[in-house]
Amino acid sequence: MRRPWAVRRWMRDPEHLGRVDVLARTPIFAGLPRRLLGRLAAQLFEKTYLPGEVIFRQGDPGKGLFVVLAGEVEVLREAGLGSERLAVLRAGSAFGEMALIDELPRSATTRAATSTRLLILYRTHFEALTEGDRAIAVVVMRNLLRTLAGYVRASNNARQEPVNRPVAPDDPSAATRS
Repeated sequence: MRRPWAVRRWMRDPEHLGRVDVLARTPIFAGLPRRLLGRLAAQLFEKTYLPGEVIFRQGDPGKGLFVVLAGEVEVLREAGLGSERLAVLRAGSAFGEMALIDELPRSATTRAATSTRLLILYRTHFEALTEGDRAIAVVVMRNLLRTLAGYVRASNNARQEPVNRPVAPDDPSAATRS
């Protein structure tokens, strides 16, 4: 059991407060009060990656969520003869969030673009944390659902192609299409 003075000292630790600040800017944790962000920050594992180092590969099983604490991460999709860069993530960005739901294979490869520090929330730690505090589970799952809905909408919009059929001058629907 922690002593009250030890908890207060830990809560004022600059490194811990820095983690809480980054989590507060991370959309997946939006809406969590600082008290709960502090509890969450204490559960995260920190790891440093060198430039070019792979964090996980497309097809690897999903085991956890990553939050960029410092540096930059490239998200790559393996395609044919090489890879296509999908995004560059910076401090406060989260990735690998699907692993909080299931352990299905990763849909992309991620690697450090610069010297990078990541916070990792393993699925097992997240499950234990949410068992102890349902408020964290509700907020994170709501934000996760919003994130996933955004992915679906973006995918649907990318698949839709404009229909360019010629319009006859006497077509009554022409007014509604222009």
